[in-house]
Amino acid sequence: MNNDVLVSPMWIENLIHAAESKNLKVISPALIEGSLDYDFETFNLQATSKMKDVHRFGSKHAVCLAIHNSVWMDVGYFQPIPKLFGYEDTLFFNELKKSNIQTSITGASWLHHFGSITQTAMKQERGLAEKDGLANRYNYKLLNQSWLQRKLAKVQAKQHQSKSSRDELREHGMSIHGLRKNNAFDWI
Repeated sequence: MNNDVLVSPMWIENLIHAAESKNLKVISPALIEGSLDYDFETFNLQATSKMKDVHRFGSKHAVCLAIHNSVWMDVGYFQPIPKLFGYEDTLFFNELKKSNIQTSITGASWLHHFGSITQTAMKQERGLAEKDGLANRYNYKLLNQSWLQRKLAKVQAKQHQSKSSRDELREHGMSIHGLRKNNAFDWI
């Protein structure tokens, strides 16, 4: 779990229950990112009530994951290589996909993510611009994928996110991933 999050009451119990109910080995809670300019406790009660049975299968985020112990034996651990600087989650997610391990983000558990506080501080410390990456620019080679494979996977992930968000908005009036901007929610 990232160090810049606020969790909802019973978040871990709800997350584990959601994983067990769908026989998932990797699950992430629903997520609001950005300014905490709203009442998170009230929001959580309303959002959980609406979204507790919603799962965005095939999705996950590295802000917070619950991972079944068996996954470590099947795909290995996050790689503790300093030059990866955050890329280790990409490598881990790639291994999950290669092993056909189902993932999901669930509306049964919510957290607020303030957003990349540690990485922003590290960039400032190194004199890097906000848009610059911390990781070695050639880390993508560790995926053993062609340029085309990486681009297709990125397009497919974006399409899945967009379709899921549209479906969730249509059915529930919100989605399981939101950005907080200008005192309003932008659902993604």
